[in-house]
Amino acid sequence: MESVKPRLVGIRLHPIKALDPVQVKEARIGPGGGLEFDRAWALYSADGQWVNGKRTAAVHLIRAAYAPDLSSVTLSLPGDRGGIPTKTFDFPGGSADAAQWFSAYFEQPITVRHSPEGFPDDTVANGPTIISTASLDAVAAWFPGLTSSDMRLRFRTTLELDGVPAFWEDQLFGADPNTAVRFRIGDVNFEGSNPCARCPVPPRNPHTGAEFTGFQKRFTELRRATLPPWSPQERFDHYYRLATNTRVASSEAGKSLRVGDLLVI
Repeated sequence: MESVKPRLVGIRLHPIKALDPVQVKEARIGPGGGLEFDRAWALYSADGQWVNGKRTAAVHLIRAAYAPDLSSVTLSLPGDRGGIPTKTFDFPGGSADAAQWFSAYFEQPITVRHSPEGFPDDTVANGPTIISTASLDAVAAWFPGLTSSDMRLRFRTTLELDGVPAFWEDQLFGADPNTAVRFRIGDVNFEGSNPCARCPVPPRNPHTGAEFTGFQKRFTELRRATLPPWSPQERFDHYYRLATNTRVASSEAGKSLRVGDLLVI
């Protein structure tokens, strides 16, 4: 394993939580430890809860396309579903206008909140999530008809490494939950935290919401069966886990990650 050269090969932001990603070649660490503009908008219903794929499969029908500099987002639906027109909004400043579009689609009052710190699922290990290309390839091979690109959309990680074997990123967290694994990508210092627990979203088609029957059960069985010797088994209370969650100190804010950067433990 000493001969591997982990290299950052992909950076994907999800500027609106639960919606489409955008691939970039460079991204800065934001004030909250995540990537700048990642999960910068979040949708809320009147009860104060997130509107996301965990709550409603309807979000999967929404397409979000971003300007190259992320200054705007164009929201659309297949076939202008429900008579709701395709519309472009300023990003991230146009959240109030976008809320009207989302309210019309979901047929209920939706608030769009903006946070420079982002809206991470894991509020403790709220840095970028890390996965390897080989892991995506391996998981895709478990499901006939699905590709590595499908898995990128389903698991929604932010940083992707190549130059390593499948599930190599399990080495970025330790057996003791109180002891972080420290590593660096380019100029940015990270602490690896834990294997990321997955939710009801990966079994769904990212564009239609259609369920892949038995996805979670099959994934869990095969993840357990193929767990590498370097993976700390103590951290797997269940095996529906993929990618590594991280923490990034506030001192790293403003530093940039670039495709091609090497990871050094």
